[in-house]
Amino acid sequence: MRAISVVAFGVFRDSIRDRIAYGLVFFAVMLIAASILLAQLTAGQDVKIIKDLGLAASSVIGVFIAIFFGIGLVTKEVERRSIYSLLSKPVTRSQFVVGKYLGLALTLLINLAMMAVALYAVLAYFDWTATPGLRASWEAPALDPRMLTAFALIGVELMLITATALFFSTFSSPFLSVALTAGVYVIGHFSEDLKHIDTIVKSPALAGVARGVYYIMPNLASLDIKSEVVHGQSVAALHMVSASATSGLFIALLVLGATIVFSRRDLK
Repeated sequence: MRAISVVAFGVFRDSIRDRIAYGLVFFAVMLIAASILLAQLTAGQDVKIIKDLGLAASSVIGVFIAIFFGIGLVTKEVERRSIYSLLSKPVTRSQFVVGKYLGLALTLLINLAMMAVALYAVLAYFDWTATPGLRASWEAPALDPRMLTAFALIGVELMLITATALFFSTFSSPFLSVALTAGVYVIGHFSEDLKHIDTIVKSPALAGVARGVYYIMPNLASLDIKSEVVHGQSVAALHMVSASATSGLFIALLVLGATIVFSRRDLK
């Protein structure tokens, strides 16, 4: 356990120092702030636009970091040959993989928390300057605590995408890993369409393949509750628990698969 924590802390420290991560978070924060200007273009819909853009920016930037940083967790160490000195210490390959994953997951959650604080700060300013009549027209309060549920499921999604990127990076090239991980992300958000594709296509074979992909791929659409939160709708606790538990199972399987593949990989 100590070896895993050492590797995880090393990833966290390197990620925090990386200027790219800071640039991405800064971009997300600026995008959230810029949503105030865009909100002025639509009277009565200002808070909704701010929430929508803020949550979308946090999700997209987080996925970008998860994919490109997740791909480099293993490949960078192998390409730089630094993995040999690391594995010469009392660190197994499985501990190396798990530590890398936990370190980046922690980084992503902290970045997501920073973006959540930035969004709430923008909304607090807007709530403070709004008139009582304008507040009454909002579908939900500006500082609606239900947005935290959306951020929580975004965090689960980011951990799942990180596990996916890590898994592919253990046996494929960086370019192919990015393509495969992006493919999982896109398919995961259209999984419900795959389930009912037989109502669109006439080919039973194609419908069967699409249904098979639906059961194999993680259902990322169940983690996307941004629209409900923006419109002030409550999300059932059972849905939150079910979506998180299913994603947690996929994360465990992907990390386990990554440790198995990397343990058998020839590094020479």
